[in-house]
Amino acid sequence: MDYTHILKNISKHIQLDAKEEKYFTSLLKEKKIKRKQFILHENEICYHSTFVIKGCLRGYNIDQNGFEHILQFAPPDWWIADMYSLISQKPGNLNIDAIEETEVLLLSRKDQEKLFIEVPKFERFFRVLTEKSLVASRQRILDNMSLSALQRFGTFCHHYPTLIEHLPQKLIASYIGVTPEFLSKVKADYFKKL
Repeated sequence: MDYTHILKNISKHIQLDAKEEKYFTSLLKEKKIKRKQFILHENEICYHSTFVIKGCLRGYNIDQNGFEHILQFAPPDWWIADMYSLISQKPGNLNIDAIEETEVLLLSRKDQEKLFIEVPKFERFFRVLTEKSLVASRQRILDNMSLSALQRFGTFCHHYPTLIEHLPQKLIASYIGVTPEFLSKVKADYFKKL
């Protein structure tokens, strides 16, 4: 298994020596996920942090009216988890599934705790990830309350530039909170202004 991508991701925040890299990679589990296959269902406990090597995952929930609300996409080089469930080890409210054939590396919460003891600098790495996740969630709430659909689409394009032409319209529409039909108009207006 080639761990280049995940080690490069980690090196943005902490520096590891060869022994630490070896220990870290020994804790990872490789998994291939088929399109539409779930790695987590709502009301389950999230036991892993997931790093995407290839493909794309999405984290979403479904409201009482059956509408899907996408909270996050995880293209290559992104981490994803139900943070509430992962940290509390209580059932969460997020579904995570694959939009396409996806390859991931899983790090269990138990192994993450071991890592904190054996390689303490990983506490810093995961603190940075958690802080970024918190900031992104808070900003997303504020954006949904205060930005127009056109501005929310612009924010989506900024956060996920590789996914604009790659994802089905209905998924982008769900993420920014509009109908697929309205998204077509928003997209046209957005690209006209560029």
